[in-house]
Amino acid sequence: MPTVTELITYPVKGCAGVPLTEAALTPAGLPHDRSFLVVSDRGVFRTQRTDPLLAVIRPDVSSDGSQLTLRIEGGGSVDIEVDTTSPRRDIDLFGEQFRGIDQGEAAADWLSETLGTDCRLVRVPPEHDRLADGLIPGTSGYADSSPLHLLSMATFNDLNERLAAAGKRTLPMTRFRPNIVLDGWHEPHTEDQVHRAEVGDAELGFAKLALRCAVTLVDQETGTKAGPEPLRTFASYRRAPGGGVAFGSKFSVVRTGKLAVGDEFTVTAWLGDGTG
Repeated sequence: MPTVTELITYPVKGCAGVPLTEAALTPAGLPHDRSFLVVSDRGVFRTQRTDPLLAVIRPDVSSDGSQLTLRIEGGGSVDIEVDTTSPRRDIDLFGEQFRGIDQGEAAADWLSETLGTDCRLVRVPPEHDRLADGLIPGTSGYADSSPLHLLSMATFNDLNERLAAAGKRTLPMTRFRPNIVLDGWHEPHTEDQVHRAEVGDAELGFAKLALRCAVTLVDQETGTKAGPEPLRTFASYRRAPGGGVAFGSKFSVVRTGKLAVGDEFTVTAWLGDGTG
């Protein structure tokens, strides 16, 4: 039976992940996951696709969510008192219109200087009620779509074996920015076949395959683009039926609850077996 080997939350979309040993899963995923978003002055979201230096910004959110620190190794930091009450502003995320709470001038100035372009930082408002689509839809913050990205070690290792066999450099797990990493399955892409599963006190439901984009080309340690891998190799064996390439799967939170590294991941229904 597979077990959880890593839990990672990404408080600021596009910035570095924060490893967890245990967490209380919320309807929108791991605590604080993608609850903050870097946007332009006009409110258009920024991601590593266009601003790869986001990768080297390391966020730290206090346990009660009232304080946020952003830092870069050897490059200073900024402390932010999280604002959840100020007037909302319009933001654009993949062409969809949402609302956000601006986190003030100190955050904007630090991010603008760090990234070399105009930036503001916004937070998901308490009344945020976005519903991400998928086979089993679920609540989501500012994630691309569904709140949880799950990737198995079997899937990850299979990719690196293909890269090594072709004489190419293997890649670290950080390239794929998963929320939950599982180990224990022998066959790669088993996560693509899960319909429902229980882990810790929580229950998850399959939403969709995780389609991969240019973010996988960014070296997460340096914040620089280092393509063309893995997208070139994905194109040789992981083309998705609707277009693009898939690696890992997206899940919704069916039931909240506590989960931890070491928890067993129990599949209660498989796609297509009639038990879901």
